[in-house]
Amino acid sequence: MHHAPLFTPVSLGSLSLANRIVMAPLTRCRADTQHVPTDLMVQYYVQRASAGLLICEATAVIEGNSAFGGRDPGIYNAAQVAGWKKVTDAVHAKGGKIVLQLWHGGRACHSLWNNGVQPVAPSAIPITNDETYTPQGKKPYETPRALRDNELPGIVDGFRRAAGNAKAAGFDGVEIHGANGYLLDEFLRDGSNQRSGPYGGSIANRARLLLEVTDAVIGVWGAGRVGVRISPLNSYNSMQDSDPVGLTRHVATELNRRSIAYLHLMRGDFFGVQKGDVVSPARAAFQGALVGNMGYTPAEAAAAVSSGQLAAVAFGHHFISNPDLAERVKAGAALVEPDARTFYTPDAKGYTDYPTLAA
Repeated sequence: MHHAPLFTPVSLGSLSLANRIVMAPLTRCRADTQHVPTDLMVQYYVQRASAGLLICEATAVIEGNSAFGGRDPGIYNAAQVAGWKKVTDAVHAKGGKIVLQLWHGGRACHSLWNNGVQPVAPSAIPITNDETYTPQGKKPYETPRALRDNELPGIVDGFRRAAGNAKAAGFDGVEIHGANGYLLDEFLRDGSNQRSGPYGGSIANRARLLLEVTDAVIGVWGAGRVGVRISPLNSYNSMQDSDPVGLTRHVATELNRRSIAYLHLMRGDFFGVQKGDVVSPARAAFQGALVGNMGYTPAEAAAAVSSGQLAAVAFGHHFISNPDLAERVKAGAALVEPDARTFYTPDAKGYTDYPTLAA
C-alpha cells in the first residue's frame, strides 16, 4: 500500500471516516436552471464515494445569491431538498459519507443572474481583478450594496434554515463556506470589510458574522457535524487581509471553543500573491480535526497526517478527473489531469466520463 497513513480511519467530530482522503468542494454547475440537483450530479458523487468524506459544492442558502450563473445548486426550497436527497441516498448506498457546503455568494454575485437584485457585501467595494460570466456575456463585477447591521440576522437565519434543509436532504453534516471571497469571507478580511460598528474594524468584529452563522448551524446539527472552511491567504475574487496569521489564529481559537467537527484550511493563494504560514497558527489554536487543502501531493498529505499536523487532506482538481482517487493513491498509480474547458459546462463530458483505474 502506498501512503498508508491516509488509509487509516479517523473521526472528524461525530463523522467517522474510513480514510483520510477528502473530496474538496468543487463547483461544477450541473444543477438545472432552478438550482435543483440533477441525476447527473447523483452519478458524479456516487463515482467518488470511496473518498473518506465528500464535501459537496458551494450551495446557495438564500435565493437570489448565486455567484456561478444559472446552474449552481441551492438548498432553500423543497425541490432542491428532494434533488439532494437522491444524491445522499445514492452515496450512502455505496458506503460513503457526504456533507453539504453552505454558501452565500456575496459581492461575487451579479444582478443579471439574480432577477436584477444588486449583490450585497460588508462594504460597497467591488471585485476588480476579473470579470464574471452573465447571460449577456462576460461583464465587470458590480459594486455591491453594503448590508445594514439590521439585515445580518436575516443572513444568519438563512444559513440556519439551509442547515435544516440539509438535514432533511439526508446529509451527514454541513460545512460553512467562509472562504474564497464570498460573503462570510468578505466580512472576515479587511480588504473587503471596511465598515464600522459591531461587524467591522477589529478582527473580532469582522469574525462576528461567521461565528454567529456557526452558532446557528450548530443549533441545528450539533457541533460534531459542522465544519468551517477558511482561506486567509487566497487572493481569489480580489481578496486580501493585512494580518492573515492573526485572523487565522482568532478564527481557529473561536472555532476551537465551539468544538466543531473540523476546520478546513486552505493554506495558500491560487495566484501566489499572498504568502505565509497559516497552518502552524491554526494547528496551535485549534485542537480538533484540522483538514488541509491546496496543492498537497499524496506523499505530503501522508506525511502531514503521520506527523499529527492534519487529521485529513482535501484534494480538489484531481478529484475532478480521478473519480477513484483514493484507490489510485493507494495503488501509487498516476493521476489524470482534468480538462479545464469542461469545469463548468452543462453536460456529462468532463464530469462523469473520466474512467476509473480498473476501467
